[in-house]
Amino acid sequence: MRNLVTRFHSLLLAVTLAITAVGFLRIPADFHFPAHWAGNGPDWLWPRQALLVAPALEAILLAVFFALGRSLTQNHFSKTQHILDPALTLLLAVVTASQFGLLLSGIGSDLDFIRLTGFALGAVLLVLGILLFEAERHTYAGLRMPWPIASDRAWRRVHRLAGLAAGLAGTTLLWLAWQDAGAGALVTSFALALLFVPATASLATLAMRSR
Repeated sequence: MRNLVTRFHSLLLAVTLAITAVGFLRIPADFHFPAHWAGNGPDWLWPRQALLVAPALEAILLAVFFALGRSLTQNHFSKTQHILDPALTLLLAVVTASQFGLLLSGIGSDLDFIRLTGFALGAVLLVLGILLFEAERHTYAGLRMPWPIASDRAWRRVHRLAGLAAGLAGTTLLWLAWQDAGAGALVTSFALALLFVPATASLATLAMRSR
């Protein structure tokens, strides 16, 4: 059966649900997460209910990828599984790590796990950018799209654009984490970075498919 959702993906959702439950048990109802600091105090606060966002988002991601896997033909599934599977793993892992960071913040820990996630995700995107920029056609690191890219020259341009996008996103995340931009800015940047790279790759392949 064509299924992009594995047991490990379900485990990440279960871990996020467990973190959420602990958060509601350990964090006072009137607590607000400091999402951004200005001077000596926070100027952007999230209520405790922000803990509900992560499990809801992961459930949506699992449903979308499950439906996507079932909609693909067997041939296209076999060509894209090696990209979509780790992509889903990365998305879920970032959400789970961010949720753990909120829990640590809520219970008063000094460990800024969301900032650490920013460093880790930035490094991953930098490595991905190098792989895409240097990829040869039909290698494991190559992009797989529903539409063909007409020439080897266009294929290289698409991958270099995607690689530059990943490198830019990774560098930005590393800078924000180094500057300690705050949980709000970092979590928002995680989402934008993870959308920016595939969007750039998709638009580039559409632009180059007839060249």
